[in-house]
Order: sequence, then C-alpha cells, then structure tokens
Amino acid sequence: MSVNEKYMRRCLEIAKNGIGTTAPNPSVGAVIVHNDRIIGEGYTSPYGGAHAEVNAIRSVKNKTLLSKSILYVTLEPCSHYGKTPPCANLIVENKIPKVVIGVRDPHEKVAGNGIEILEKAGCSVTIGVLEKECREHHRRFLTFHEQKRPYIILKWAETSDSFIAPIKEHRNSKPEPYWITNTYSRQLVHRWRGEEQAILVGTNTVLEDNPKLDTRLWKGRAPIRLIIDKNRKIPNGLHVLDGKQPTIIFTSSENQNKIIKNIELQYIESLSNYVLEVSKNLFERNILSVLVEGGAKTIQSFIDENLWDEARIFVGKNVFKKGIKAPILQGELVREKYILNDHLKIIRNDKKYHI
Repeated sequence: MSVNEKYMRRCLEIAKNGIGTTAPNPSVGAVIVHNDRIIGEGYTSPYGGAHAEVNAIRSVKNKTLLSKSILYVTLEPCSHYGKTPPCANLIVENKIPKVVIGVRDPHEKVAGNGIEILEKAGCSVTIGVLEKECREHHRRFLTFHEQKRPYIILKWAETSDSFIAPIKEHRNSKPEPYWITNTYSRQLVHRWRGEEQAILVGTNTVLEDNPKLDTRLWKGRAPIRLIIDKNRKIPNGLHVLDGKQPTIIFTSSENQNKIIKNIELQYIESLSNYVLEVSKNLFERNILSVLVEGGAKTIQSFIDENLWDEARIFVGKNVFKKGIKAPILQGELVREKYILNDHLKIIRNDKKYHI
C-alpha cells in the first residue's frame, strides 16, 4: 500500500460517519497530513453545514503547518457557492500546496472546476487514488449525477421456499407485518433506512402490513416515505398517513383534494411505466437514493425496467408452502453473511439503466 493509499483509506473510513445525514450532498472524508502525520481530519456535516475540507482545516490546531501539508479528500473539492462557499477557494486561501483526490465530481457545477482552481493557484493535484473504492463509497451521489436518477436499492425477505408473504388466510386479522426474519435483521434494515433519503412501497404492502417505514429500531433520520397508490385506495388511519415524516403519494387518481400535514400528492400519468416516471420525479426533487421495500409486485416492476442498482435479500429458515412468490432477478453476488439463521445476500446490477 502506498502512502497516498494509506491516507485515502483513512478518508474513506471517516467519510462513513456522514452517511444518511448529508444528502443531497455526498458524504466526503478529508485528511490533512504534515511530515507523514495526520494533523487534521473531517467529514461532511449534515446537509447545510460545513463540507469535509472545511472541517478538516478547522481541526488543525497550528494553521501555519497548512502551507507545508497535503490534503487528501475522497471527492473533488467543490468550486461553487451553495449552502457554503467553495472548498477549492478555501484550500487556496490556506496555501495548501498539494491535494490528493479520490474521484472527480460529476456535478455540473463542479466537473473539474475545483481541480482547475487548485492548479491555477499553483497547487499540485493528484487524481484517482483508490478511485474504485471512492466510487463505491460515493455510489449514490455518482449515480444521481451521472445517470440522472436516484441510486435504487431493492430489499426483501423470503422464506427458504422462496415466498415473500403467506396466503391471506394465514395472516393476522389486523394488518401488521408477517415476519420472516429475526430481530437483528430487522434492526439492520432500520439502520439501512437511516442511510437512504427515501423509502418506497406499493399500495398492497401498506394495506396488508400497515408499515411505519421509520427508524425506530436504530438511531437515525427517518427517510422520506414514497407510496405508490395509483387509485387512492389507502384509507386515513394507517401509519403512512400519520404525518410524522415527509410522505409523497404517487397517484394517477384525479381525486387530489385530501390535504394532510406532511403528505404530498404527486400525480403520475403513466400507469404502465410509473417506475420510470417516479424515478424522474425523484431526480427533480434532488433525492439521491431510494430503498424499495415492497411488495413483490412493486419490486418486480423495478426489476422488469432494469431500474435498480443493488438488491439486499434476506432468506429465512421458515417455510410457507403457499403464498406470494419472491421477486426474481439476475446480478452479481458481491457479498453474503449470516445473521443468526438469516442468510443475507447483496447483489449488484451490472447492466444499469441510464435515464
């Protein structure tokens, strides 16, 4: 491992601390090194706050060392005014002579401009250190700006005989989830919810399970709830209409007159191609990532359009024999693990859809 790779790995480690809080900004990690010793580091603050480079520079106690130091950062420093001033300008102002970057920023307001500012000021810039790893870490942000759509994660649990839900006769009399996985797997799912900007389910999942779609089992920000309810079948009184977190109802119904606090109705025209229409709408809303949790029909719609990036599939030990069949997809198995008796498989789509 080279010296540059060593410090870039540290950048990636601390960048994880911002996942789930920075969107629509990326969760960047930055490290400042003087004479092979870290003198400052930082990661992106929650949205609206300071970027990683700013936090790293602020953390340096002896600012005179900055003019003799190297700044490592997972993503190209920004070059435009947004919620905060440009990081590239701050680096120049502090006379940091060398910057090592993991991956270029594809955002149309950056796209090499940050690098240009640094180089014009006489800064030595190295690009592409641990680029593959940095692209993996920033996959939500990069997918959003390169493919003009959110990063889409499919998640479901299935029995050992490949059913996602039992037949109706086996369900409880009131609408609540029928669990396939154990408590620890469910807690992990709540952690995942906190890492993504939004969570999406279809009408049947809401009617059958009455889910809350929050992060009550894990400390984290509750995602925006996205509900596909084409014909406005969901009645008041279910959890998704409690107004406790921002919720968008995608519907093709002309009945748009129900107004509930924190609930927005979004009209969609196409019933046959709603997945693409929803994805475009989320891009316009600056939503970088979506966790699609169900049900089988909704998940299969994303698979059929090849509009997904990652699938997280739990396989439980129980057997239903009859019920709703689990979705079917093809992709690359990149990771698997056991959570007690639950088998978790992570699959990536190597034939992504470009909008």
